[in-house]
Amino acid sequence: MTEATQDLDRWIGRSETATDVLDPRPARMMASILPAGSALEEGDILPPLWHWLYFPTAVPLAGLGRDGHPARGGFLPPVALPRRMWAGGRFEFHGDLRLGEPVEKRSEITSIRSKQGKSGALCFVTVTHSLSVAGQLRLREEHDIVYRDDPAPDAPRPTPPAAPEGADLTEEITPSPVMLFRYSAVTFNGHRIHYDRDYCRDVEGYPGLVFHGPLTATLLADLAQRAAGRPLAAFGFRAVSPLFDTAPFTISVRRGPEGADLWATAPGGALAMTAEATFR
Repeated sequence: MTEATQDLDRWIGRSETATDVLDPRPARMMASILPAGSALEEGDILPPLWHWLYFPTAVPLAGLGRDGHPARGGFLPPVALPRRMWAGGRFEFHGDLRLGEPVEKRSEITSIRSKQGKSGALCFVTVTHSLSVAGQLRLREEHDIVYRDDPAPDAPRPTPPAAPEGADLTEEITPSPVMLFRYSAVTFNGHRIHYDRDYCRDVEGYPGLVFHGPLTATLLADLAQRAAGRPLAAFGFRAVSPLFDTAPFTISVRRGPEGADLWATAPGGALAMTAEATFR
């Protein structure tokens, strides 16, 4: 174990607590982004993964890193690697969250893992979030964040695996800069890969604006619930390769005896995200 890894391990167990009221206005804005969004009112059930609209962290501009995220070393550990992405997450739905309710969110850093990947050094940080109403647990989330090196100018782009076949239902999603901007705005996400095309190309080596991993996961969770006609009991997703605003992509679901498998497919057939769902 290196000295740097030992320093990061000191962040394991750190926690923070925040409160927010599930105001219907952000949910209505979120509904306007989705292809078949509908108006939501106070008392309605918050759709799965829409809790990401709440508990924003309002860091002053001077406290941001080069990528628009809050600088490391506050709640999250000071990982030296410059690029940050969502790697995946797992959710347990213990009850419904309803618009208008006051909610308490407790976050704890539960794991930090460093490794060497094909593209260079990687560091995975897992944060566990527990959302409760009046002391009753409604949602538990394990959120995986990955930090990585900048790409070398001459580095070949990784080739992701092909997406599965045999879907029961497939839908096409047409991304746009406006769609990405609205999701960044409603989630108060300042990450420049979603709106700054020059930064995407010149600094992080992407061919276009990056479609939000959380938004892809939200679309898959919604598709799972609609296909089953039942609310989610558990949901998990893993990001495989990025999607961009340059062309439409698809989301798919295949129902099984105990749940459903889901995936997002990039143009050309590459796998972008996988997910699994079980239902109440």
